[in-house]
Amino acid sequence: MAELRLGPLLRYADGSSATVWIEASRPCTAEVRCATGAGGTSRTFQIEGHHYALIPVTGLIPGTSPSYELLLDGTRVWPLPDSPYPPSVIRSPGAGDDVRVAFGSCRWAAPPADEKDPAGPDALDSLAARITAGPGGERPDVLVLLGDQVYADEISDATRRWLAARRDLREAPGAEVADYEEYTRLYYESWLDPEVRWLLSTVPSCMIFDDHDVIDDWNTSAAWLAGMRATCWWQERVLSGLMSYWVHQHLGNLSPAELATDALYAAVRDTPDGTEVLRAFAARADADPASVRWSYRRDFGRVRLLMVDTRAARVLDEGGRAMLDPGEAQWLRAQALDAPESCDHLLIGTSLPWLLPHLVHDAEAWDAALCRGERGERWARFGERLRQRADLEHWAAFPASFEALTELIAEAGSGAQAPATVLVLSGDVHHAYVAEPSWASRASQGSRALRGSKAPRAEGAGPDARVLQLTCSPVHNSIPLSIRLGFRFGWSAVARLLGRRFARHGRCPHPSVDWRRTGGPWFGNQLMTLTLRGRSASLRLDQARADGELRTVEESVLTRT
Repeated sequence: MAELRLGPLLRYADGSSATVWIEASRPCTAEVRCATGAGGTSRTFQIEGHHYALIPVTGLIPGTSPSYELLLDGTRVWPLPDSPYPPSVIRSPGAGDDVRVAFGSCRWAAPPADEKDPAGPDALDSLAARITAGPGGERPDVLVLLGDQVYADEISDATRRWLAARRDLREAPGAEVADYEEYTRLYYESWLDPEVRWLLSTVPSCMIFDDHDVIDDWNTSAAWLAGMRATCWWQERVLSGLMSYWVHQHLGNLSPAELATDALYAAVRDTPDGTEVLRAFAARADADPASVRWSYRRDFGRVRLLMVDTRAARVLDEGGRAMLDPGEAQWLRAQALDAPESCDHLLIGTSLPWLLPHLVHDAEAWDAALCRGERGERWARFGERLRQRADLEHWAAFPASFEALTELIAEAGSGAQAPATVLVLSGDVHHAYVAEPSWASRASQGSRALRGSKAPRAEGAGPDARVLQLTCSPVHNSIPLSIRLGFRFGWSAVARLLGRRFARHGRCPHPSVDWRRTGGPWFGNQLMTLTLRGRSASLRLDQARADGELRTVEESVLTRT
């Protein structure tokens, strides 16, 4: 008899249809049955001896929240027997309902309940507890996870013991995951947490990778990549990382319509064992990142979410260094500017913040100038060493891409049909803050890579929309004192002056946009939640407390109708 190994995860949901992801113990037919009669079935597909299904659910009625059961070969396997949690539901918001978007990043797997948690309380556990306590109350319409869903390079003690029983940890890559099977261990550890398992079964989720899903500082530079490719273990690691990401995260990001036309998905399902098909795809994606698009778009009524790949889509050649390859940049531009009259709020999900503390921004721009030879060969060598050691690889470290994104945000937020807000959702930096830009009285000197052939905007012109950088991290991870002190200083006036000294040494032009921190910094395991109603928007920051509760530490109105 087939058993449920992992899941169910409620992934895509649009009011009339949804997808539910599962892993089973053997080949079988997976079925979702809703209390209203909606449902769907799917046969499992096989990757590396594991059996998965993404079950399309149709017949949902907007404005309803039916509970559902999961069956494998006709036997009910979800809800679990004697579950202490409310029934899992597929909520289908009605027209005009509020849209609540909860987001964060960087979730290290919680240890078993009988072990001390060095990272403190898990914000997802606390969110699950809040919803469980009031199942008829407020809950997110979607949970946006902005990277580092698993940590391939920073494993728990339990996983280290598991790896040590499997292979010699004295051989590279040591106490890090090495292959697909070891990646599955990370997902089991993370998603079998009882509270998180239930939460992900009943709240739809959108996901994108960041560096730790593969390795710290993934694709920092061409020199970094060359060094990794020279090792004996990197090829298997990156292929396994991309394969496991496709299976566990990427598939669920796609709509049923997109899945129906996805050639890779069809090929994997049409063969008894899709391992080699998926492995060949991962090899192509690694060799030619422009051959695949991990970015995607989701619409929630009149709220548009663009999830942007800022890791695999990079151009690392120092002469044309870019956060996004040309195809990815054009995709982002097209989606951001598409049918502006249909969009009240534009959300851009990028794991790496667009607007950083000024000292960090200027240091990264300075280092980028050194690496491209602005101060000579010796400084260039120093800049590359510094870039790799200090993690200088955010948007600011790709100055042309920073300017291009800035220009696109201004363009998307301008005009009579502009959305009320353009909000950049990010994580990565292990603290939370709100930053608001203001457009300087100068024409942008940056790249027009995202602008196409359209004429430049007028000098000093800022967007009509409210534009904010909203950064929230971590969901569950440790926050050393050095990070707390470093980022508090990084936002200070003294740090800003120091940053400008770096920028002058690197001959860096002043950014075409200025910004100020208007909220934070906040430190802790935390989630931000946007509530979007018509053209109004509000923001709440919740932190997980030692008693398992979520405590609201900040609430603010971003726009009013």
